[in-house]
Amino acid sequence: MTTEHTRLAAALRELRAGAGLSLAALAERTAYSKSSWERYLNGKSLPPRQAVRELCRLANEPDGRLLALWEIAESHWSGRAAAPAPAPPTDESPRSHAQEPPPAGTGRRRLGGSRLLVVLVSAYTVIVGGVAVLLFLLLPDSEAQEAEPLPASVPFSLAPQCHGAACEGRDPMRLICGLGPETLASYRTATGAHVELRHSKKCGASWARTWGTEIGDRVDVTAGGPTHGVRIRNKDDAATFRYTEMTEVRPGSTVRACFRPASADGEQECFEARVGEAATRTRPPSPR
Repeated sequence: MTTEHTRLAAALRELRAGAGLSLAALAERTAYSKSSWERYLNGKSLPPRQAVRELCRLANEPDGRLLALWEIAESHWSGRAAAPAPAPPTDESPRSHAQEPPPAGTGRRRLGGSRLLVVLVSAYTVIVGGVAVLLFLLLPDSEAQEAEPLPASVPFSLAPQCHGAACEGRDPMRLICGLGPETLASYRTATGAHVELRHSKKCGASWARTWGTEIGDRVDVTAGGPTHGVRIRNKDDAATFRYTEMTEVRPGSTVRACFRPASADGEQECFEARVGEAATRTRPPSPR
């Protein structure tokens, strides 16, 4: 199971759990069986591209990020990412090589050609691998904290990888805190963007999630300690979910999120939620 496949499977599990979809529900609403979904979510087999799209549709989430993850995972799964370059065509037919003995003194030249072919194939493999890594780094959620190592193996049921202060400033998706989180509050901004305050009881941490944004928008989150934020940098960020880093919280803590629109004349919008209270859903006040 490659790193890319591990990342895809973890993202699919987080999406399914966040949408509250059971394996039976997935089987009823898609063309794939319960056993197939178990294999896809467990990382035992790579899901079809359509299965990824169907899960995003059922969860009512944009499919851009997960489809990009699928493309990279599929290229490594199928071996296309490391396929050697075909040998260049030659004007000479195979029969002429079989019938004519090699001229004297050409042994060293043939050895040099073989070495050159090996170098070219190796360079091709490095270039393809480098492109895959570059695409991986340009995906959403690929900020500095993405450098943290992934677990060597990812079983179907994952335990959080941090708790409390150990989660401060770290990525909730990579640390498995985003698997089945609680939504403390939902907010729709004046520009139409959505912001949610998310909380993981097992991790003892909260963060903000946003979508429907525009390039240049920013979301910050704090629970009385450090402030962590995420900025929408490009159209790929704007087309999918973006998450802030986590902040440590305890029962009864107040978590505050602030949305800053890209437009210079836009006003900052903030809302709060208390850990342990019922979720709230708010909207900006209507103009009088």
